[in-house]
Amino acid sequence: MADRLEVKEVLVGERRFVVCRNLREAERDRARRESAQERLEVELGAIDSKRGDARLRAEGELLAHPTLSRYLSRRQQRLVVDRAKLRAEERLDGKFLLSSTDDSLSSGELALLYKSLLEVERSWRDLKQVLDLRPVYHRKEDRIRAHVTLCFLGLMLVRVVETTVQDSWPNLRRELERMCLGEFSSATGRVLQRSETTPRQREILSRLEIAEPKLVLEVTPAPRRLARSA
Repeated sequence: MADRLEVKEVLVGERRFVVCRNLREAERDRARRESAQERLEVELGAIDSKRGDARLRAEGELLAHPTLSRYLSRRQQRLVVDRAKLRAEERLDGKFLLSSTDDSLSSGELALLYKSLLEVERSWRDLKQVLDLRPVYHRKEDRIRAHVTLCFLGLMLVRVVETTVQDSWPNLRRELERMCLGEFSSATGRVLQRSETTPRQREILSRLEIAEPKLVLEVTPAPRRLARSA
């Protein structure tokens, strides 16, 4: 179906289930797992060079890690990456299971409704955490309404940007924040110049139909010095 979402209906007795696989989320899950695996290889390599209490402390810290520990196993008194656990998790990349008693909805409709619910929940999180809807430091009703309205308009702009560029707002903001403004001064004057546009930044601006900022924003020559007469 559309929106990079695959669905399959499964009947177990009289219960109806829909297995969904979000291809975009599957890619993210794979990238996160590969990053965790690379980090584990580095951490385990560092642990192998330690002995005694230092080794025990390092192993304990790794086993207590909230995300990395689930990929570990102990074999022959050594911590190793458990490949079986990695393969088992790989089979679940981007997948979730739905169940409904409404037979009037098709599998695709059910999956899209659930995805819409997730988008609503994400919007509430973004309003509170990204756009700082709360706390509200106003006490007059008109100012509170204005604050909420501005936050809602900001959320709409975020969603328009994400939909147009087909990427998440954190990724887009992180890339655009790499564009910096530098000030260069010398005996001849002062120049304000931004950094070169990266290919990804150029792609984002092009999709949003926004012109690139000027490379040189300001040039200020040094004031001339008057020669003293004899």
